[in-house]
Amino acid sequence: MKNLLAGVSAGVVALVIGGSAFAQDMPGKFEGVTIDAKLIGGQQYENLYSRISEWEQATGATVNVVSKKNHFELDKEIKSDIAVSAINWCVGSNHSSFAPQYPGIYADLNGLLPQEEIDAFVDANIGASTLDGKLVMLPRAQFDVSAMYYQKSIYADEANKAAFKEKYGYDLTPPDTWQQVSDQAKFFANPPEFYGTQYAGKEEAINGRFYEMLRAEGGEYLDADGNPAFNSEAGVRALNWFVDLYTAKAVPAGTTNYLWDDLGQSFASGTIALNLDWPGWAGFFNDPSASKVAGDVGVVAPPKGSSGARTGWSGHHGFSVTESCANKEAAASLVWFLTNEDSQKLEAAAGPLPTRDAVWDWVIEEAEGDPYRQEVLKAFQEAANGAYPVPQSPSWIEISNAVYPELQAAILGDKTSQEALDAAAEKATVILEDAGEL
Repeated sequence: MKNLLAGVSAGVVALVIGGSAFAQDMPGKFEGVTIDAKLIGGQQYENLYSRISEWEQATGATVNVVSKKNHFELDKEIKSDIAVSAINWCVGSNHSSFAPQYPGIYADLNGLLPQEEIDAFVDANIGASTLDGKLVMLPRAQFDVSAMYYQKSIYADEANKAAFKEKYGYDLTPPDTWQQVSDQAKFFANPPEFYGTQYAGKEEAINGRFYEMLRAEGGEYLDADGNPAFNSEAGVRALNWFVDLYTAKAVPAGTTNYLWDDLGQSFASGTIALNLDWPGWAGFFNDPSASKVAGDVGVVAPPKGSSGARTGWSGHHGFSVTESCANKEAAASLVWFLTNEDSQKLEAAAGPLPTRDAVWDWVIEEAEGDPYRQEVLKAFQEAANGAYPVPQSPSWIEISNAVYPELQAAILGDKTSQEALDAAAEKATVILEDAGEL
């Protein structure tokens, strides 16, 4: 990724300086215009929306938030709108994993925003936001890769070190492999008061975690011809990791109903030893007013599977403008405002990774002298180095919706892992065939 880990190049500095004159004309004037918006909600996303009132004041326009939900529920709502031809809103939250499903409803931002502004984003994020030549969303400072958060004190405890070494034969240190995560999660678990780890167990969340574990085990989700290939030996090993921890009661019993906010709140409650999670939680976890583990949080890169590869499912959030919007220029202005440098700094200050080159430089500079932020940045930079997106199929979410109940069936013991994956592969094949992708 361009300038992901390095400072801003001279060329980018010149770009920022050269673009500042134009930026003074942004965000424009749109007196009396109302922009209806459908936004993602949740703890790590809310702070940015405080800037909406600034945009309204600057432009004379009004933003009407008609919906604010997690992305899984938002996805269902958007699909319902498409089904009844009711795309009567202008701005929507989007995500690189969800965007391929909606090829026709979003406008090309290339024609609505100056090229200088688009060029200021990380190339890889713009590439993943572009479908068939259309820039369908502008990335916000929510570039998602996962790293492993852990409670430092339980790893520093001498009694824990001695007991773990006696039981497992190796030193207790923050995990570098998923086998170590499994061992440590079982060792620390003391249900129902305390659990070794957790995972989001439904929707695309569990399918995405399975996908990255599958890759870390040396498997593939779709083969070179686009056929489902996850019902393999590697797939069984990957799914058995989830099954084993659930059976051992090393994860909460309700984990099959968890989504991202549930994970974040649980780790912050002090009842979870290890938590693979997104960068947006970093500030929250270390905030004494919000988290019981503040001051006791460590972060390391995501662990490796048996293949030697780290898990690395990634994606990013953004905002889109609908083709049906009557005021595309105003909508594009709002999207720009929520993703400009000030907005990205606001989000990145709490831990999320930015998607603008210049803000990466700012994040690195801001971390100087702050050991926790440096630790967070180092872990997520390493995670970003090996990150990869979900399979680039428009049917990815539909496949996820068919696969995740089968994963749950295995976790809950209703099917063997092989039975569940075979059934999931059959369902995925039908979806791909019906979509004309096979």
